[in-house]
Amino acid sequence: MVNRLKAKYENEIVPSMMEKFNYTSIMQAPKVEKIVLNMGVGDAVSNAKNLDEAVEELTLIAGQKPVVTRAKKSIASFRLREGMAIGAKVTLRGQRMYEFLDKLVSVSLPRVRDFHGVSKRAFDGRGNYTLGVKEQLIFPEIDFDDVNKVRGLDIVVVTTAKSDEESRELLTQLGMPFAK
Repeated sequence: MVNRLKAKYENEIVPSMMEKFNYTSIMQAPKVEKIVLNMGVGDAVSNAKNLDEAVEELTLIAGQKPVVTRAKKSIASFRLREGMAIGAKVTLRGQRMYEFLDKLVSVSLPRVRDFHGVSKRAFDGRGNYTLGVKEQLIFPEIDFDDVNKVRGLDIVVVTTAKSDEESRELLTQLGMPFAK
């Protein structure tokens, strides 16, 4: 079964992007390559149980098991040694990526308190978009009663777009609610 967002991309978005940016081939049209979810757990230094909870929550949100990220350098002021587990990340591609993006745009982002759209300025110059979420409770898979600490996470949408303008157009057509 083809995901709703993927079908929309193939049938509606690619033709309109080709027309707008004068592409000669459908392979030139930008597409979403992957989505990376990253949850930094700074308090995992003092309590390893916090990291386990973060990994569990990220597994529920993404639908696949995250990789534990470790410190590259020792930083004395943070009481951090090289190799200590300090976060978790998961990379979504293919079917799961489209399912997550669909869920993010249609269910999760509207649940954010005082939501007026996502920032238009969070592009990196190479067509990738980064979004910070302050609390994991906006995702329907997370049960409010099971959460002992509100944690945020970073969501990076990596596209094959050459410019921010192309990427913004792609994400807008996929339903990303940019602030006016």
